[in-house]
Amino acid sequence: MANTDDAKCARVLDPVERVTEVIFGLLMAMTFTGTISVATGGQEEERTMMIAALGCNLAWGLADAVMYLLRSLVEHSRKRTLLASLRDGSDPAAGRALIAQALPGRLVAAAGTEELEALRQRLIRHAATAVQPRLGWDDFKGAVGVFLLVVLSTFPLVVPFLLLDQTALAVRLSNLIGLLVLFIAGWVLAKYAGGKPWQGALTTATTGAALIAAIIALGG
Repeated sequence: MANTDDAKCARVLDPVERVTEVIFGLLMAMTFTGTISVATGGQEEERTMMIAALGCNLAWGLADAVMYLLRSLVEHSRKRTLLASLRDGSDPAAGRALIAQALPGRLVAAAGTEELEALRQRLIRHAATAVQPRLGWDDFKGAVGVFLLVVLSTFPLVVPFLLLDQTALAVRLSNLIGLLVLFIAGWVLAKYAGGKPWQGALTTATTGAALIAAIIALGG
């Protein structure tokens, strides 16, 4: 029962996935807003650019959601294959080797032979109840979450253009908001990783600004 409750409480998207999806959508939108002051000459053209930014993030959000489902299906299939191999294999050493291949190297080194063998035996017992690999409700919730994160990350950048008539001022404010969100995203990632939040925030904001400048310079 405890394992079932833990599974229900597990997050569909972990903090890294959520923050990186926001960063991705933000960078996509900022490449549009960064070109507005150069590419537009009036309110109508500005509106067209913003609609294009929203449309681009809608398209990429959909593509990213589909890729999330594909990754999930591949992972389910890998787990199914591993369990089947452990269940059908008779050589304990070969089974431990399969588990070692599926785990990070440092974790394998720390676990040792006895822990790997205990894990192999537990997985064999679990393999008897394994189901066919298929996409579940959590996978689709994760895909919807990815889509919404990519798309909604555009809106903070659009707000200045909705409230201000001066395009140049709106562009500067929009870029400032974008850098602020990148700063916050870097702070969250660094804190989650156990690093220095200020360092992570500054690095993410600086790297994001450099990427946007490079994308714009390359015609993106």
